[in-house]
Amino acid sequence: MTQRNPIHYRTTQADGLNIFYRDAGAPEAPVILLLHGFPTSSFMFRDLIPAVSDRYRVIAPDLPGFGYSAMPPREQYPYTFDNLARTMQSFVDTLKLKRFAIYVFDYGAPVGYRLALANPEKIAAIISQNGNAYEEGLSEGWAPIQRYWQDPTAVNREALRQFITLQLTRFQYEEGVTDKSLIAPETYTLDQYFLDRPGNADIQLDLMGDYKNNVALYPAFQKYFRDKKPPMLATWGNKDPFFLPAGAEAYKRDNPNATVHFYDTGHFALETHSAEIAGAIINFLKQVPW
Repeated sequence: MTQRNPIHYRTTQADGLNIFYRDAGAPEAPVILLLHGFPTSSFMFRDLIPAVSDRYRVIAPDLPGFGYSAMPPREQYPYTFDNLARTMQSFVDTLKLKRFAIYVFDYGAPVGYRLALANPEKIAAIISQNGNAYEEGLSEGWAPIQRYWQDPTAVNREALRQFITLQLTRFQYEEGVTDKSLIAPETYTLDQYFLDRPGNADIQLDLMGDYKNNVALYPAFQKYFRDKKPPMLATWGNKDPFFLPAGAEAYKRDNPNATVHFYDTGHFALETHSAEIAGAIINFLKQVPW
């Protein structure tokens, strides 16, 4: 049996905040930075980390307002994707990460792509698992959020509270999954625990409203892909109710070094296909010039 590296559960100060992260693998090994999305945390990588940490150092932080990282009040820390990226920049600097691959999922994509724009010399490769950077990747499921972008009234904001209910959290895990018995109940239960903390609902609504600024940055992200042509692997659940397969295919339009793998599953592809995705990542990263 292959010897697995233990996962360490650590906290460090970054941007004045306590940032929790999972850390596994040899300190001198090439680094993969795993960036989670909504409504989850680094817990989503619990199966992937052991599968790749015998070859790589794997670091998975919780974003501010998520998981076990700090959740400062909105009055002290405006919850925008610019600020999440600023905090992650501080996290990267604190850990003295000089060069690394990024694995981006959902909200992790606009955070990770901001890091790539700011630090192109640090990015060895990109793995995007249902992490979107193209308008054609946005499904009809975004309609209530887009309505709020266009008309940010209190009524339209309140309509977004459906996205932070247990029903919708569980839907994100189960929709598009053929065998729902593969979805561990701890996933949506833990996510909902963090969503239900006092004050977190409005944090999440702020981020949904700010997501329009990610869409505004899509052309800049796409220019980065064209200009830098980073080695790129898109691993995509093809039945994702929010990010369509077209968003994965679009990467190949801008980056000749992009490869796309589809999996017959939903948004949280790691819940059903972690072994296959880990294998694809290992094969992909073998070719990367670290």
